[in-house]
Amino acid sequence: MVAPLPRLCAVLLLAGCSVGPVFAPPQAEVPGGYRAGVAPAAVWPAAEWWRGFGSAELDGLIAEARANSPDIQAAVARVRQAEAQLRLAGASLWPTVGVSADAAWARSSVPRRVGSQSVPSGRYAESRSYGLGPAVSWELDLWGRLAAGREAAEAAAQATALDARSVALSVVSAVAGTWFQALALQDRLDVAARNLADSERVLAAVTARAQVGTASQLDVAQQSALVASLRARVPGLRSQLEQQLNALGVLTGRPPSAILVRPGTLSALSLPPVAPGLPSELLARRPDIAAAEADLRGANANIRAARAAFLPNVTLSGRAGFENIALATLFGPGSFFVSAVGSATQAVFDGGARRAVLARSQAREEELLAEYRRVVIQAFTDVEDAVQAFRYSSEQEALTREAVATSQRAADIARAQLLAGTIDIVATLNAQTTLFNNLDVLAQVRLARFQSLLALYKALGGGWSAAEVAVPPA
Repeated sequence: MVAPLPRLCAVLLLAGCSVGPVFAPPQAEVPGGYRAGVAPAAVWPAAEWWRGFGSAELDGLIAEARANSPDIQAAVARVRQAEAQLRLAGASLWPTVGVSADAAWARSSVPRRVGSQSVPSGRYAESRSYGLGPAVSWELDLWGRLAAGREAAEAAAQATALDARSVALSVVSAVAGTWFQALALQDRLDVAARNLADSERVLAAVTARAQVGTASQLDVAQQSALVASLRARVPGLRSQLEQQLNALGVLTGRPPSAILVRPGTLSALSLPPVAPGLPSELLARRPDIAAAEADLRGANANIRAARAAFLPNVTLSGRAGFENIALATLFGPGSFFVSAVGSATQAVFDGGARRAVLARSQAREEELLAEYRRVVIQAFTDVEDAVQAFRYSSEQEALTREAVATSQRAADIARAQLLAGTIDIVATLNAQTTLFNNLDVLAQVRLARFQSLLALYKALGGGWSAAEVAVPPA
């Protein structure tokens, strides 16, 4: 006795199994601690970590970048593509249902017999038929091939979403870094303007002394050379500042002429606290690590799908509806029909195509495993570099401040003695040059400190955590 179709489907589904290796999260070599040491208590970045710098201008620029950045918009579009691909892969697990309607007409000659031959009679016969009804086709996923394909698409969608988070983090970091450079350049311009004004005052004093014979023309020429040198620095700094502001236009998705914000001083910003925890905790804080793991999960699913391709494909199809030779009686009691067909196909020879697909999938998994290890090592390296850079730039800034204070006292003393006529211009020039250079270096060291802190925020995942991962809808 033939089992009814629903019962047959249930039996086949219960018999289904998945072919291939079960995915296990990759194991990475995690150090017990950082070479730079660990803070007493970890301070992970907040979701909107950039607000800790206390710059309303920076907050506005980042808001614009998150809304209008072409890189972020492209990443979001890739996420939508991956989600659509996931829905497409999930659709293959369901039956395909269609409705067909057909009408056929045929006209043929009716022959007549003349002896032993058939010859045209000049008469014709016409036939008509009509049909209407649904048709169902369903490939039973007995070996998990279609489910593995959906799992691979799900992993790809998740990896794409995580890549988008990495892109957003890179864009936000680039906006902050560019803004910091603009502020530092403005500080250097302010330093140059202050130094130029001081040098011009000294030049005026030396020129006045030369007119009464208490200073030489060489003294005037040497001070004039210093003034010219300081004045020549200004255009280059202004050019660099404008280039940084133009770069903000690219990051925020606006033309440079639309960037109206002007930089203030880097000294007015805060340095928000951030400190790494244990290296093992970093694995759950970086979207690129999570994306690499999702890629591995997808590769594992592709291997299972490739292995299942060696087994038979089982398809159930059915059709029902109405069929009659007259349209008027199409829905009559004798016109209803139903049919069901089950088929199994097994490829016997394909020239090694399926084995090649399996080998490619296995090699891809090996590649992604190596890539995962590289990403993990790079993450630890990023944190080490950022922590060390912030530590030493903080130390360097403190030392540079002491150098500025010392050189400021020396320049003040030299300027007073020059005006009193107790020292020559050379000593004053040396003191001035040392002060000017130290002030300029201080602005650059302060920028390096902010940039290293920014790098640490980025290295720690920028406020992302594994708990925020959401599986896209199927």
